[in-house]
Amino acid sequence: MTESKCYSVEIGGERLDVYLSQVTGKTRSRIKQLNDSGAILINGKTDKCGRILKAGEVISIAEAEQYDCAAAEEIPLDVLYEDNDVAVINKPQGMSVHPGAGNSSGTLVNALMYRFSDLSGVGGSVRPGIVHRLDKDTSGVIIVAKNDKAHLRLSEQLSRREMKKVYIALLEGNLKDDSGEVITFIGRSPRDRKKMAVLPQGKQAVTLYKVIERFRSNCLTEFIIKTGRTHQIRVHAKHLGHPVVGDKTYGYTKQKFDLNGQLLHAKQITFTHPVSGELLTFEAPLPDYFVNVLNILRKQEEEVL
Repeated sequence: MTESKCYSVEIGGERLDVYLSQVTGKTRSRIKQLNDSGAILINGKTDKCGRILKAGEVISIAEAEQYDCAAAEEIPLDVLYEDNDVAVINKPQGMSVHPGAGNSSGTLVNALMYRFSDLSGVGGSVRPGIVHRLDKDTSGVIIVAKNDKAHLRLSEQLSRREMKKVYIALLEGNLKDDSGEVITFIGRSPRDRKKMAVLPQGKQAVTLYKVIERFRSNCLTEFIIKTGRTHQIRVHAKHLGHPVVGDKTYGYTKQKFDLNGQLLHAKQITFTHPVSGELLTFEAPLPDYFVNVLNILRKQEEEVL
């Protein structure tokens, strides 16, 4: 039986085939096959694979061979806030946001399906309620939409860059300046398609940073992203010459600490409630494993003194 899946474009500027390859896990050749057969629609109309997408557009894919709908799983969730329209979750490190190829269970979506009776359908059966994403090994605040109206309004805020996202990361070494701005172009790495890189032909990425605490060989840094590119903070940290501690993809192969992923935490998010219009801010505390590393570094500093 053929079903349709829908995807809401959060940030425009990318080709249709490239975008769909990233969000579905399918090859670009498979996307082309589907598009040539008329199975892919943008706002209800067919178009070329090279079509540059705009924020807020909705893409539907109809094909018989699809991922199964996400199954509800009884997985504990740290719910920071909940009402009839939205929920704010503190996502743990190690949890994928939604199912993908070879990863059909244990995700945030599986947990949401069990916890909430209503979720928006804009993201299709694989990503119900998901307005934006966090990397699997990045912890912290993430917004969930309970209905399509809330989802679309939140997506509009994202596309207009009206949401404020604040991250905390521990970096290798020490940044030269106490604060600054990084402006580059980020795109898919030509050497490794699973990685992103600073490239002249990529999409503009803007990140603000401020050093919060310095150690002998590390610095605790706050990041505010003005754009939402894939792996943006991790790529920009590497670009600055100070990758995120624990990041084996963009950082050092040999790590000083026994970690299960990068020390990058989505600390705070500010957005306008999609129905009430109220400006809301939610914050998630640093996870214990992150605090433990900071305590080790602080103790080492005291021993030097």
